[in-house]
Amino acid sequence: MSYKRSFSIDQPFSHPFHVDDIAMEEPLSRLFFEKIKFLPLHRDMVIVCIGTDRSTGDAFGPLTGTMLAENSPRSFHVYGTLQQPVHALNLQETMNHILANYQHPFLIAIDASMGKAQNVGNITFASGPIQPGSAVKKTLPDIGNIHITATVNVGGMMEYFVLQNTRLNLVMKMADRTSDALLRADRRLSRPASHRTTRRSHTFQPSAHEMSAPSKE
Repeated sequence: MSYKRSFSIDQPFSHPFHVDDIAMEEPLSRLFFEKIKFLPLHRDMVIVCIGTDRSTGDAFGPLTGTMLAENSPRSFHVYGTLQQPVHALNLQETMNHILANYQHPFLIAIDASMGKAQNVGNITFASGPIQPGSAVKKTLPDIGNIHITATVNVGGMMEYFVLQNTRLNLVMKMADRTSDALLRADRRLSRPASHRTTRRSHTFQPSAHEMSAPSKE
């Protein structure tokens, strides 16, 4: 079968999954697939993984992006990896690049978050944009038609210190579960190959200025 993809959200949604649920990848993958499977073929899907490897908690985004890019998804273009992270210093430049190179792109934002103690370990798939940097009081552009966030630690005070002292084991597990779910969705999207336009993954190539720019830390 083939899909004429179109996307609409009748009502806002937010679905949390806990990283310790060993079966969570499949329901997250199915839900993600159901939300995007009717997106028009001419509209590129771009995953923007936000964060930096200079802070353990904030590495969720680039870890997820790296795991995705290394598996060459056919349906998504991937920005934000350990090698080429998307963070506070280059987020606007990255967005300008995406908007200039894709026609009406559908944006999927991925980022770490902080929250209540009982929510640590949750991977949340939700409608609408995220506000990257809000946990550490940074003002950055909202991004995403839909988003996935990972609650990596408790918020409320000393956010920089807490992020930098987040357990790597937790962040790695959350990135692994998230990337696996998205790759499962990619395989579903690519299944009717004879009726679909093949897509290749794409990673952001920074300018010479950006490569010489200091990290946000």
